[in-house]
Amino acid sequence: MQCSFCEWRCELSADSHGVCRMYYVDREEIRERFPNRWSYAVSRVESLPFYHAYPGSRSLTIGTTGCNFKCRYCSNAYIALQDPDTLKEHIYSMTPEELVGMAQKLNCHNIVFNVNEPTVSLPALLKLREIAQKAGLPMGCLTNGYGTEESTELLASIFDFINVGLKGFTSKFYREYIGVKKADPILRNIRRLAGIRHVEVTTPVIQDVNDCELDEIAKFLASIDPEIPWHIFRLLPEYEMKGAEYPSIELISLALESARKKLRYVYFHNFVGSDWVNTACPGCGMEVIERLSLGCGGDKLDYFHCQDNQCPKCGNGIKMYGGYVPPLKERMGTA
Repeated sequence: MQCSFCEWRCELSADSHGVCRMYYVDREEIRERFPNRWSYAVSRVESLPFYHAYPGSRSLTIGTTGCNFKCRYCSNAYIALQDPDTLKEHIYSMTPEELVGMAQKLNCHNIVFNVNEPTVSLPALLKLREIAQKAGLPMGCLTNGYGTEESTELLASIFDFINVGLKGFTSKFYREYIGVKKADPILRNIRRLAGIRHVEVTTPVIQDVNDCELDEIAKFLASIDPEIPWHIFRLLPEYEMKGAEYPSIELISLALESARKKLRYVYFHNFVGSDWVNTACPGCGMEVIERLSLGCGGDKLDYFHCQDNQCPKCGNGIKMYGGYVPPLKERMGTA
């Protein structure tokens, strides 16, 4: 039976589990091999990164195992690219009710899937969505965007806010560094998702490999919506590329000058002290959201100046999904 979850469209059977190794066929139905096995942690939503969704909020970040990509520089290879059948560390068996209960116990505002690729665990995530929705917890995810058209619609029904990893722009790059044949499905799915959900996009930059594609990515995103927040990550390569040179901050910043004229929200981070993590009002240029760049530790909201998601100086609307979520001590009325 052919799998319909991602563009590999693997042939599955009881003993054949496809590229991601997470599905099998049982009585003419595609099923998950390891349902309700999760990793989890607590994070700031800005560090995931989401800059324009529930700023300031506390997120329960979750993941499973397996991936339909094999990125040569993967920083989560110790989970995403391991054999799911043998991975025991970092993974816990939890029902959707237990996972939602954990989010509530840890005072999380939302749940975000961010460790590996959500399309390898969509049935379990669909059940989790039902319980999270009843509890009033929004859900977000990071995805590589390589789902089929059918699973992309399902993804959009599960998650309220989505960050798509657009790792390059050409099929040549995707073949050589990601291990898939074409970039086309990702571009197609970004267009679709941006039309029905809050979407942000992240591009990890590899020096002298995909930095030459940044301007084409900016043009593509601007053709969909010039207000799509775009995160450019200074990639610190892992896995098969541990010896690669770290990207030059100065050269990448120069390469983004043209992009900043095409898109209203361009961010450059994943290094300590970045000057490009604040949100400026597209109308008057006032810095309406200030953040601290903490490098590999993620980013942190510093000041939120746009109540009701409007610039206090000129009244221009600031693209935002949901509003500012104050710290727990403020919500509880404590000092």
